[in-house]
Amino acid sequence: MGAHIHSIQYKFPAPSIAQGPRYLPFAMAEQEPETLTIYKACRTIKKRNNTLYNSLRSIYEDSLFVNEIASIWPEVPLVANLRCGLWYSQRFDATCYFKSTDGHTGNWSFSTSRLNLHLAELAAQRGGCIIVDSTRRGKRFPDSMSKTIPIWTCVLNRAIKYYFKDRSKHNMIEEQVSNNCLGGATDMKDVSQDWDCSLHLPLWVSKTEKAAIENYLDEWMKLLEASGADLTPLVNSLEKPLRPLWISQRTVIWLNEVPDYDSWNFTPIILVSASCSMDRIQQKCSSEYSWHYIAGAGDDEESWARGLTPSLFWRYSFDLIHSGPDMCNQKVADIVEKDRVYRTQRGATTVQVKLKPQKLLTSDIESTNAGGSNSYSQDNCENLKKHDNCENLKIHASLKSSRRDCPFYWLGSTNLAVGAADQAVNAVKDVDCLLICGSISESLSLPSTDAYLCLPIVNSKMDRFSLLSNLPSAVKFAQLNLNRGKRILVCCDNGEDISVCVCLAILTSLFDERGVYNDGEAFKQMCITKWEMRRRLVYICKFAINARPSRGNLKQVYSFLSQDKTCLPP
Repeated sequence: MGAHIHSIQYKFPAPSIAQGPRYLPFAMAEQEPETLTIYKACRTIKKRNNTLYNSLRSIYEDSLFVNEIASIWPEVPLVANLRCGLWYSQRFDATCYFKSTDGHTGNWSFSTSRLNLHLAELAAQRGGCIIVDSTRRGKRFPDSMSKTIPIWTCVLNRAIKYYFKDRSKHNMIEEQVSNNCLGGATDMKDVSQDWDCSLHLPLWVSKTEKAAIENYLDEWMKLLEASGADLTPLVNSLEKPLRPLWISQRTVIWLNEVPDYDSWNFTPIILVSASCSMDRIQQKCSSEYSWHYIAGAGDDEESWARGLTPSLFWRYSFDLIHSGPDMCNQKVADIVEKDRVYRTQRGATTVQVKLKPQKLLTSDIESTNAGGSNSYSQDNCENLKKHDNCENLKIHASLKSSRRDCPFYWLGSTNLAVGAADQAVNAVKDVDCLLICGSISESLSLPSTDAYLCLPIVNSKMDRFSLLSNLPSAVKFAQLNLNRGKRILVCCDNGEDISVCVCLAILTSLFDERGVYNDGEAFKQMCITKWEMRRRLVYICKFAINARPSRGNLKQVYSFLSQDKTCLPP
């Protein structure tokens, strides 16, 4: 046989007269002979193996390993890297968001829009953390763990060391006076000598690649400083430098010799890859069923989960795993539908039913555009400007965004909050106004018709201009109510993307760079740039730790902010 075989070709032989006519099925008779390439054959086999039951069973098996590692250090918080890692345990203390694309070879980056400062502060307070993620067959660790997180820890360590050096330089005289008065040393940490700022990468990353990454570290540290991120809470709580450790299913751990995490001279960021990295096809059998193992099965959930979420899976995991391959799809469909009905009846989720157009109109909004866009009465806007009470903005201590039981996140003292639509039912009593990006349940009881606005905004993948066309109405609604001193909750389907982008447009248009409301006066004098917009996104992410705005929606916000100022709210 030849050495170069690219495809295997199957053809039906022509019938001979001696054999008589050969009858083929209708579908075969109408089609031309097809060429089955090796690629198509592999895709067919993969599609056949990647069933819903195989995915859920693989996740369940990998979760046993994750729970075993978590039990070694029970005091260390368990954190899921969105979105794949969220499937591998029913108990997570927090979430984070590191992208593998930031660690791809030749495309390394440090993202200021995904700073994950809440994760660093959590590790500082608890002495470390365990991050769970997964990857497809062929790798032991995803690039997010191999390079993105190590880059993140190194940049933060360097920034903290620079912070102490800078503070020591400016406060040297004051510290000397304080030491003389107190007769002792200052309490400020001295990290100038032994603070580890080196880049720690796993052994499988080559020295050449490590050297290339190190060339960008100073540039990334300057980028972090220019972003305006507040590192003070992290500096005050972090006692030891951050350092990543890697654990997979191939890691050998002697349970009787596991060191105490407090004994290390660094704050451990333990990176756990849940998936098995064996390259061969793994066909497994249980007492009743046989199933195919899928490495990294939790990835790309839209393609296989059929509406099932991690929380729903773990609520019914026993029934789903023991239902078998034949009944799994039907059980998942029943669970998803029952959950949708349950939440809809309680007004706790967005549904297909939208409010009637007249319900979206407030007493201060007039529909003057035949296309359905909202514009504000000029007289009302002028009257409201007289009641500018920006000095009365308050921070409600009971609704601090740092609380885990808080259903949404307050953005500092801006009177703006961001959250998910299913949290709106619990937020009505705590806020004055609702700005809903999407559709809401008809059973959601709202305070009054002039206290909310519902805009039909969809994701940029479905409509590239949906957010852009609705931002003028959103900013006008916010301006109208902020002038009254009202508290506004901006919510969308998940509270992580569209609502964050709407808040970004509102903050940039109506607030100065310190987060103080000025009715848009600072924005009129500003030449908006992508960097200025990013600085305000960093401010939002400081409070809304789950913020994950998509690039397509951010582009629409930038287009809105960079257009002619005459088109923006007066």
